[in-house]
Amino acid sequence: MLHINGLYTLFMRSEAPRLLPILRSRTQGEVLSALLLNPTREWTVTELAEHLRIPLTTTQSELGRLEAGGLLRSRKVGRSRLVQPDTSNPIVAPLTQIIMLTFGPRAVIGEEFAHVDADRVVIFGSWAARLQGEPGPPPADIDVLVIGDRVTRDEVYEAAERAEARLGRPINPVVRTAHAWQHAADDPLLDEIQRRPLIEVMSDRSGTVTS
Repeated sequence: MLHINGLYTLFMRSEAPRLLPILRSRTQGEVLSALLLNPTREWTVTELAEHLRIPLTTTQSELGRLEAGGLLRSRKVGRSRLVQPDTSNPIVAPLTQIIMLTFGPRAVIGEEFAHVDADRVVIFGSWAARLQGEPGPPPADIDVLVIGDRVTRDEVYEAAERAEARLGRPINPVVRTAHAWQHAADDPLLDEIQRRPLIEVMSDRSGTVTS
C-alpha cells in the first residue's frame, strides 16, 4: 500500500504541471525532460521508471504515446526495449528547448554543480514550488542552495554562470555549511527553505543526481 505522501505525489504528478500547463501531467514533463535533455542516451523502460521513480506501467504508457506521436524511436536488444528521441522529427528540437526552460533546471543544475565539492545541492524558491504544483506566476529565476564545508564560492558562481547560460535565466546560488543546515532555526533563510518546497539535486559528494 502506498504511503499517504506517495499517494499525494502520484496525484500531483497526474495534474497539469504548473511549469508547463499545456502538458497533461508532471510525469509527462519529467519523462520528456529525461529523454530530450539526453538525446544520445538510450533508456530501457525499467531504467527510466527507476530514474524518475514512477510506476513501470505509467512509464510504458507515456513512452507508447510519445513513440506513436513520432517523438521517440525504439529498438529491441534481447528482451529489453531501448528508447531515445527521434531527432529527425522537426518538432523535437523546439520541444527540447521548451522542456529545457521548464523542466530542465534540475538536470542542468545537477550537471553543472556536479564538480562542486558539496555535500548537498537543492533547488528552492518559485521553481521548486511550481514543480511541486504550488500555484503562482512562472519562475523568473532559479534559487540554488549549496551545502558543504569544502565549498568555495568561486566554483559555485562558476557553476551558476554555466547553468545560467544554458537555461537562459538567472541562477541565484546560496552557500551554507553543513552545520548551518542542521541548525536551520538559527538562520532565517535556511529556516524558510526547509519549510517550503525544495527539490533535491545532489545528495552526496559523488555528484549523484537524484530525482
